[in-house]
Formats: sequence, structure tokens, C-alpha cells
Amino acid sequence: MIESLLHRQIEKRPPTVKLHGRILFLTEDPELIKKQLAGWDMPWDTANPANNPKLRDDISTDEITPAHICFYFDETLGEFPYVGLKCGNELPIKRGDVKRGGFVACVSGKRRGKGSSREHSPYAELKAGIQLVIAENIERIYKQNCQNLGLLTSTDFSLIDKIRRGDEMPLAAFMEGEDEITRQVIEYGGLFQFNVARMQKKVSLPAIETKPRPMTLSEKIFARHMVNVDGTIGVTAVKPGDTGFARTDLRFSHEYVTPMAAIFYDHYVGKDVPVNDASTIKVFRDHLTFLDDVMSEEKRKMGLLDLATQLKYKQQDFAREKGIQLHGELKDRKGSEGICHSVMLETYALPGQVNVGSDSHTPHVGAMGCVAFGIGTTDVFNAWFTKDIRVRVPESVKVIVRGKRKPNVTAKDFILKVLALDYVRSGKALAKVIEYAGEAIEALSVDERATMTNMAAEIGGFTGIVAPDEKVVEFLVERRGLDRGEARKLMEGIYSDPGAEYSQVIELNADEIYPMVATPGDPGNGKYIRDLNTPVPVEIAYGGTCTAGKNEDMDMYAAVLADALKQGKRVADSVKFYIQFGSQETREYCLRRGYLDIFQKAGAQVIEPSCGACINAGPGVSTRPDQIVISAQNRNFPGRSGPGQMYLASPLTVAASAVAGFIVEYQPAHEAALV
Repeated sequence: MIESLLHRQIEKRPPTVKLHGRILFLTEDPELIKKQLAGWDMPWDTANPANNPKLRDDISTDEITPAHICFYFDETLGEFPYVGLKCGNELPIKRGDVKRGGFVACVSGKRRGKGSSREHSPYAELKAGIQLVIAENIERIYKQNCQNLGLLTSTDFSLIDKIRRGDEMPLAAFMEGEDEITRQVIEYGGLFQFNVARMQKKVSLPAIETKPRPMTLSEKIFARHMVNVDGTIGVTAVKPGDTGFARTDLRFSHEYVTPMAAIFYDHYVGKDVPVNDASTIKVFRDHLTFLDDVMSEEKRKMGLLDLATQLKYKQQDFAREKGIQLHGELKDRKGSEGICHSVMLETYALPGQVNVGSDSHTPHVGAMGCVAFGIGTTDVFNAWFTKDIRVRVPESVKVIVRGKRKPNVTAKDFILKVLALDYVRSGKALAKVIEYAGEAIEALSVDERATMTNMAAEIGGFTGIVAPDEKVVEFLVERRGLDRGEARKLMEGIYSDPGAEYSQVIELNADEIYPMVATPGDPGNGKYIRDLNTPVPVEIAYGGTCTAGKNEDMDMYAAVLADALKQGKRVADSVKFYIQFGSQETREYCLRRGYLDIFQKAGAQVIEPSCGACINAGPGVSTRPDQIVISAQNRNFPGRSGPGQMYLASPLTVAASAVAGFIVEYQPAHEAALV
């Protein structure tokens, strides 16, 4: 208990809201946006929606605040909301436009705030004057970040008329459909204020009184971690919709988020106040290690490289002051110890845990059989002193992949198939746990399962998870040195009960799935390679990131390139092929297996660990709009990895395409000989 917070003055917001200002409609037509920025108030017919211009759907946080904007971690962010928003082929919003425009509300279409968990996005909107976000539906992490900051959200388009009339709106209008804790967070104007009120016993936490019932894998883990009103941990059972705080086992953040969270912590909690249980907090320097290799001269002149360097120093200082372990840069060469998700899986996460991290791909470690999910900056700094995290127990979707996969099909092809399903593309899986099962999933290694759980983020799911089994035992014994009996004991009871309830069960047959790509613009644009109408030449092939920089991914790159060398082939002259390790452990694995020699002989360029190209911050990014990239990373949102046209694919497909010079299915040499 932090004594100073017990005497902090905390008040609720007024019971009504009245917004004074303009409304910005983010339309597909860039000219309509430019007119609004110039002072025109766009008409909107709430009674007849079909009469209105088409709103932009699928606005990612990459578009609200592109990666380089996140080098700022203070109120300067208010100059930049929506500067990455692509409408047609234009970026109609420039620095300062929104702030100058006097906008208090912003309206868009479906799936607002998808992608990265960066809280910079709603913080930029808030500091630009936006007080309310309206959209058809809103992604979980983005919405929670808005609530944590005090930015109001709604899916009720009738509010547009009320704002324009100057009506007072009840604060309760922004709480409809929310759980009791979220309503109180909104009432107090943010998560920190609520948590102080919680410490002062001014708020009521609902007791979880769910009776014993068959539970899913994730529900069982949540039940073990929920905080009771008396402070004890664990309840008999939970069901979807139960709300409370879950005690975390591990918390981590990286240099994009730690500095902003540290500023919040020092300001709100106190610079000299220690964090709660520093041994269970990890911080990483993994995102921007290679930034200076690819940053343009224009951005350097803006001072962005210096800003990015300040992120590193701020994180280092905070970790040292608070006694937190930092996985940082290498001392003898350029690169990092490892990407946070890779290191968390290889070194820390255990079956049955609850882990949280400052990144939407935190579900990566769900392959270990733990509940892991991304959180924003405010959640991060609050968890540093509370050690718990606000949770509404999600519904679960079960994805069963039956049968046996083809030799050239991987977990990446499975997840691209899932992402292309109408159920997912329509947003029905948003904020749900994605539980993977079936013979084809059970046959996957822990590394490959991590590809599936990692990309629950692209589904918009709460998390992804696979029930732990003997594959997990082997992983813990071989790669962690755990005792086999101890490893098995960790998994006791970590499975879904017969009769557990799912909001949807999706069944796929592995033998009907072929190598896939996601065409440029969205990971949900999945197509079988054999259905591409014309050959697609590529200039850049990239294999790496948390999703595709694991040991087994390296096995795949090596297998394809070894096949090519046997046939007298190597990487095509027209292609630059980059292979980037996810961690130093994976680099050492490649050294032991002789892969570095194969990569070099085949003409691939090897890179030390970092997030790199995936966030437009390392070798492998595109530099021209007409440049075609094939990448094993997890996202291909517009502008995320440069201005080019990015196709997502498996490590096998990426390597085979690098050799061929165009997108192609990999055919193992012995099978090709048979054909």
C-alpha cells in the first residue's frame, strides 16, 4: 500500500457531459477530410445513414500515430493524430491539423483502433482536443486505453446530433454495456484515479460469485488469479462477463512504452516510490535497435533519431532506479538481447500464468498455456504499483484444426486462413479468447503454436492460447532445464472441461489448406498462392520478428535455402533477403546447426535480434510505393513497414519466393523430383 495515495484528493467527473466544438469525420474520400480541416462542417444524416459518405473502416493505431510519432512520449503527441491515415492514395492530415481545427469528437467506421496496443494513439487524440471517439465498433485494447485516459468512446451515432445541438449528455450514456468496474473507471475519469479511489475504499468491487461450472482453459486460469474483495487470490469459478482484477505473474514493457509509463508513474505515484515486486517486471530494448540504419534524412532533420535515443536512456534510468531487469542492447555488436515476446517465451512464461505486456503481441506466450494479453501505458504504470490488472472475463472462440497438414503448410498458413474467415473479418471475434485445438495444432511445436497465439492480435482477440501438453514439457526440459516432473506438475488442471461453453466453434481441415499469402493492406486479405492470377515479382523478402524469428522458423529458412543450394540456386539477383533472429538464443541455435553458413552461401543477409522492419525501424523496410515485399511478419497495414506493397506469408514461402524472385509455394526438393 502506497501511503501518499491514501490521502490523495480524488473526485468523480460531473454526471453530465457537454462538448463544445466540431466533429471530424474520417471518410474514405480525402477531399472531404481536407475540407473539414479547412473549416467546413460536414453534414451528417443520422436518420438515413445510407445518405452519408463512406467512413474509413479498419483504422489501425499505426495510422493514428505511425511508429516514428511514438518517439514522442509527452503532450507533443497532440500535434500528430491521424497523420498516417490513408484515404485513397493520400495522407490528408498533417501535423497540427486536428489541434488547430477545434475538434472535440471524431467519427469513423468499423474496427477502430485495430493493431498495436500503443496508448500514444488515444493520448495524441486527447491532447489534440478530441474528447469523444464514435465508431461502429472499437477494438478492445484501444478502447480500454481510451477509458484509462478519460477519453470517451461510443458506438451510438445519434450522439452526433446532440453534440451539434449543444445538448448535455448523461455520462451514463458512455457506460452502456460496460461492466461495473469499467463504469467506475469512466466515472472517475481514468484508471489511475479509479485505482486511488479503490485504495481509499471509495469504490465497490463486485464479488465474483459464479457457481462451479465447466470452464474453458482461459477461464480456469482467470479463476485462479482473480483478486477477492478481502485481497485473497482465487475464486471457485468464473464465467464470461465477470469483472475484477487479476493478479499478474509477469509484467513487461519495451522502450516504446516504458518511458511514457515512467513519466506517468513519477508524476502520479511518485519518483521515489518503489514498484511492487520488481522481480516480476521485465523491460526490453528491442524495437529501435536498428533505427538509424533506415531513418530518412528528412526525419533525422526533424530530430526524430535523437528523440528515439531518449527513449532508450529514459528506460535505462527507470530500470536502474527501480531495480527492474533490463534486456538491453548488445555490448559487442549492434542488436538486442532479444524481442520481448521471444525472450518471454524462451525464458520466463510458464503454464497457467497470467502475463501482461505493453504490446498487442503479448499473446505469443499463450503457446506455453498461459493467459497473456497486451495492455496500454496507463495499465502498465498502474500494474507497477498494484500488481494486478483490470479484467472482464472474455468469451472464448474455439478454433479446431483437424487432420494432417501438408509438408509445405505451416502455422502461419493456418492463421492466415483463420484471419480470412468472414467470422473474423466481420469483427465477431473481437475481444474474445482464441483457443486453438485439434490434431493439427497438437502436432505443432511450441514455436509454431506461438505463431498462432501471437497473431490472435491480428484477429482482434483478447488473447490466443493452446492447452499445454508433452510438447510444452519437452520445451521446458530442453530449453529451460526444468525437471520433467516439475514441468508436468505446472500443467495440472490446465485444460478445458468437457461441456465448457464457447461463443463459436470454428472447424478447419488441415489437409484442405494450402500455402497462403495475405495481400497488401491487411492480414485478413488471405489467398492461396495458387489462386494468384499473375506472377508477383518481389524485391524484398523478410524473415524475422517475434512471429517468425524463432528456432523452428530458422529451420524453415535453412531447409529451403539448403534445397536451393543443392540445386545450384541461391537468392535471386533481383531480391534482397533478410533473416533476423528473434533472440540471442535463436542465434546460438543457428550457430550450432550450421545455418549461418547456409544463409551466407545462399545470399541471405543475417541480422541480429530486433523488431526492425516490422515497425519500419530496421533493414527490410520498403522505400518506394511500387516496391513489393514478401514478409513473414504479422502485419501489413498501410505504411507499417514502409510505403511498399507487402504480402504476408510463412517462412517457407518467404524463403522460396526469395530464391524464385516471385511469390511461389515451396516444394521440398525430394517432392519436386517425384513430380
